[in-house]
Amino acid sequence: MSIPYFLNNPIPNFVAFTAGFCYAVFFLARVAYRLYRWPLRTMPGPKLKTFLTGSSAKMSDMAPIETHEEWVRTYGPTFRYCSLLSTPMLFTADTTALRHILATSAVYRKSSFIRHHLGQLVGEGLLFVEGPKHKRQRRVMNPAFGPIQVRKFTEMFVSKSNEMRDIWMDLCSRATRQDGRVPIDAFAWLNKATLDIISLAGFNYETDALHAPGERPNMLNEAVRVMFSFELLNLVTLAQLIIPLLGKIPTERVRETAKAKKLITQIGMELIAEKRAAVAATSSSVSSNFVERKDIEGHDLLSLLIKSNMAADLPDDARLSDADILAQVPTFLVAGHETTSTAVAWTLFALSCDRGVQRKLREELRAMPTDTPSESELSSLTYLDHVVREVLRLHAPVYDSERVAVQDDIVPLRTPYTDTSGQIHYEIRVTKGDVINIPIQVLNRTVDLWGEDAREFRPDRWERLPETVKEIPNVFSNLLTFMAGSHACIGYRFSILEMKALTFAIIRHFEVELAVSPLEITRRTMIVGRPALATNINAGSQLPLLIRPVRSQV
Repeated sequence: MSIPYFLNNPIPNFVAFTAGFCYAVFFLARVAYRLYRWPLRTMPGPKLKTFLTGSSAKMSDMAPIETHEEWVRTYGPTFRYCSLLSTPMLFTADTTALRHILATSAVYRKSSFIRHHLGQLVGEGLLFVEGPKHKRQRRVMNPAFGPIQVRKFTEMFVSKSNEMRDIWMDLCSRATRQDGRVPIDAFAWLNKATLDIISLAGFNYETDALHAPGERPNMLNEAVRVMFSFELLNLVTLAQLIIPLLGKIPTERVRETAKAKKLITQIGMELIAEKRAAVAATSSSVSSNFVERKDIEGHDLLSLLIKSNMAADLPDDARLSDADILAQVPTFLVAGHETTSTAVAWTLFALSCDRGVQRKLREELRAMPTDTPSESELSSLTYLDHVVREVLRLHAPVYDSERVAVQDDIVPLRTPYTDTSGQIHYEIRVTKGDVINIPIQVLNRTVDLWGEDAREFRPDRWERLPETVKEIPNVFSNLLTFMAGSHACIGYRFSILEMKALTFAIIRHFEVELAVSPLEITRRTMIVGRPALATNINAGSQLPLLIRPVRSQV
């Protein structure tokens, strides 16, 4: 696959700036016109503070969940607000409205901002595409993510988790503190472990990031790190995301990203060629271009995808092109690496903040007679399951999403809203172009659904959930974490099992505590909300922990 022309031959800066300026003027005029003529402007909602930050007083207020939760308490579950550059937005945490929106993918699609953002990171894979193309990709990929196939990955999940455990044990054996505790950046280690896991499970590709020396990191690990290294609140980066033409200016960030994407593309092309040849060689079919369904029993996700795409009973118009298959390589890396490492990091954060829950979980894990549990044995650990669900509820890796209406529509409401003239509305009259915020984390911790302790980390709540949470659209456990509808996360079973394996290996063998105050840990969001130090946000994502081996058997 050729690299886009502008990556090797950048457009002269003055041309890009001129084109970007013209586009910016058009963009701003369009926003101002839409804001003035917007039918939903009579909805309740926060006032416009500044043109740049919209309804938020400053840039740092635009991402935290607390801002949206405060607005929900003030204006109710459905309101309007202005986002970046005063872009008008519809916010709704109304379960009836969200169920309608997420179930009607023909009308509501990812916004151009989100799609451009995703396209910059993962290309035109399953996370990016819409409509018939999404349906075609999903159909071919479904066999790779079924419960039977995911179960086969358990041994590898556990093996890699124990490999990281052994490295931590070695670090602890050289502890210099009297209390035996060792400081580590847990997020960095989890990133390495999950990269090793998705490389093996996704492509049967050995990265061995866990053992790569810090001064010579694994190339693939470094490529993924580069693609997730920029800060969302950087104005230059924001401008390049919002105005695509500015993204062609060869800034250091653009050059680094192009280099990282080129490496991932090269690795992906090599893997696809190898696996297509292997599939053809092992097939019982006479033709090397197609295989029978009985031959679709591969090991890694990419092999399964290629086999499924070559299945003899798959219609020609349903097959994926080489470019479509290649686009899934960075998709697997991002969805199967960044989200899971982030989820486990927040698990360790939550357990470090509640030592009682940590002790209770450890008692259950140490009662297991083996360090290498099977999938059924991991699934039998009730309290581990409750902890994982509670983390996915309270610390969803992806904070929110967006949908844009591609045509006019009427959205039903569970809770009506009253407009600025006092009129009560039992539905939302959405017009083409309206952008809707899908508040994943807000809904996961809404008091009206979860109870007064909705913002507390309390795994015991999963013993008996309130009936109200059944109204939440979902594919897993009454949580919006993995979304719902046709765009629900295809790999949620994979992620949950991987989370359990990593948490099992860590908490069974180590006591963990934060090396800093919990108030110093904040979310640094770039699609995925990763932990970082509020006092040193520019240092990047990290989770400073103190660990030591469990001193006695339970």
